[in-house]
Amino acid sequence: MDLTRCISCFQYTPKLISPFRQQTTLKPNFTTISNNHSTISTTRMVAIKARVEGAADAETAVVEKPKLIKRFQVSEGYPAPFGATLRDGGVNFAIYSANAVSATLCLITLSDLQQNRVTEQISLDPLTNKTGDVWHVFLRGDFKDMLYGYIFGGKFSPEKGHYYDSSRILLDPYGKAVISRGEFGALGPEDNCWPQMACMVPTSEDQFDWEGDLPLRYPQRDLIVYEMHVRGFTRHESSRTEFPGTYCGVVEKLDHLKELGVNCIELMPCHEFNELEYYSYNSVLGDYKLNFWGYSTVNYFSPMTRYSSAGIDNCGRDAINEFKHLVKEAHKRGIEVFMDVVFNHTAEGNEKGPALSFRGVDNSVYYMLAPKGEYYNYSGCGNTFNCNHPVVRQFILDCLRYWVTEMHVDGFRFDLASIMTRSSSLWDSVNVYGNPLEGDLITTGTPLRNPPLIDMMSNDPVLRGVKLIAEAWDTGGLYQVGAFPHWGFWSEWNGKYRDIVRQFIKGTDGFSGAFAECLCGSPNLYQEGGRKPWNSVNFVCAHDGFTLADLVTYNNKHNLANGEDNNDGESHNNSWNCGQEGEFASISVKKLRKRQMRNFFLCLMVSQGVPMICMGDEYGHTKGGNNNTYCHDNYVVLYTIMRSRFMLNLIVDFSN
Repeated sequence: MDLTRCISCFQYTPKLISPFRQQTTLKPNFTTISNNHSTISTTRMVAIKARVEGAADAETAVVEKPKLIKRFQVSEGYPAPFGATLRDGGVNFAIYSANAVSATLCLITLSDLQQNRVTEQISLDPLTNKTGDVWHVFLRGDFKDMLYGYIFGGKFSPEKGHYYDSSRILLDPYGKAVISRGEFGALGPEDNCWPQMACMVPTSEDQFDWEGDLPLRYPQRDLIVYEMHVRGFTRHESSRTEFPGTYCGVVEKLDHLKELGVNCIELMPCHEFNELEYYSYNSVLGDYKLNFWGYSTVNYFSPMTRYSSAGIDNCGRDAINEFKHLVKEAHKRGIEVFMDVVFNHTAEGNEKGPALSFRGVDNSVYYMLAPKGEYYNYSGCGNTFNCNHPVVRQFILDCLRYWVTEMHVDGFRFDLASIMTRSSSLWDSVNVYGNPLEGDLITTGTPLRNPPLIDMMSNDPVLRGVKLIAEAWDTGGLYQVGAFPHWGFWSEWNGKYRDIVRQFIKGTDGFSGAFAECLCGSPNLYQEGGRKPWNSVNFVCAHDGFTLADLVTYNNKHNLANGEDNNDGESHNNSWNCGQEGEFASISVKKLRKRQMRNFFLCLMVSQGVPMICMGDEYGHTKGGNNNTYCHDNYVVLYTIMRSRFMLNLIVDFSN
């Protein structure tokens, strides 16, 4: 049955089949377990498509005869750690849900996932399989090519913040690999943009040879950061890589970055996301809009599987190892690896969005809600992660620790980090600090002077020495550049540096004094708080906004290719076209543009602080004046290796 699926207030997918409506979701297989926990009786439901003339497809279930199998030994399990964990010759499953009244573990083989079927179901007894608010079970058996998810039962009461639905199979927030579609941009079965997803079950075969890899631990003041997109970096045919658009593709081109003098790459989101989130036809370019940037996380522990050359092979283990291979090879070349992480919102959107994981597990805990269940939207993307709730902040900390200890990541850039300083839903200072605060009138979303999450991250022994960089603002009007709670540890994307340098170099009067402060490391922002110049990450351009070449080529944004009538994107770019709008200009204008680009690079490299270069700016990549290319997977955003070699002198001339 074709349905219209709405993800959020501003996203929609016309005429696509959705698995998130009961009409299109198969009822899972029904499993019962005998009292001795060793024999499982399974009733399997097989879906058959039946077409009636003049009507839509109808689904019919054929019930096979029950059969007894001895596939898993089941016992009560342990409440910690969260997620699926190898121990004692089996796997322990543990997940937090305070408001669910029932929980079922669903085991799904890779082949059954493609058929939208559940292989086995194990109902958890709240008396024996629950400790506090944690549901848990321990299994022994054959987990080869096995995936898992959960079904939670409870109230469906949006006005009270609850979205429990026993027809939904949900991802474990602590799942280490998410399996769904295997190829980037390819639709699922029956052209479904959101086919059923499931998490990998770990096995004893999950091994990786790090070859003695250790953190590089460069002093922050010595970094030269290169912001890059994994797929965009080698997807273009000019890269001539064996595996274009993948982690392995980046590895093949690391020597190019080494040649530039880069010693740190900042990867745009590599957590699992759905690039088909707002898949729709773009009549302007005649292609389809995708979520190219990835700022819409589905799962925070899983690397993006479709950035892997292996895709979903080996239930996602190969994707994990491929990401590790990228980190290891970068370290061999003296390059640290940072991740751009999005803990301000998730892909589940507002109340019209899908229930993928957090919403169905415990919506009122994971999201910042108003008293009647409405979603606060400080992210501008439909929901706001409830970062300072005790359970959520522990989740975020566990996630960061995992990427540092298991994946050897060297640092993190936090998208819209100011959201992490806002108070959680139903804020209670007694719960957070242990005692009431005098004059405490804090309500949901209030900026906190001492946010518990930032405190925990800043003082965590595992994260000590890891670089933490804040994008110190959000879309709710909170702007904290120079004032982000830092504990002497955090750095910031210096948005004020970007704006002032652009104004000064294009010739705007009245910015000479502010420009001098930028050259000196912005002491007006960081000195009083005890921080140093290297706590300022200086940049002129980033992924959102004009490229460096477009900054000197266009006075106005040209975003018609996005299919939104040029209404999206920032209108105030502090750019100057050097006298003529667009790429087709006189020789004198083009010479001036190249000189201006060198001026920007020179300023960036001689300023006190940490310079950050945006992918493609070293050769003058243009997006045709489009300053909001979030939805393109085409020539507009793809890095061009051959042109990079031709224009390398843009930077190299300075080093000589």
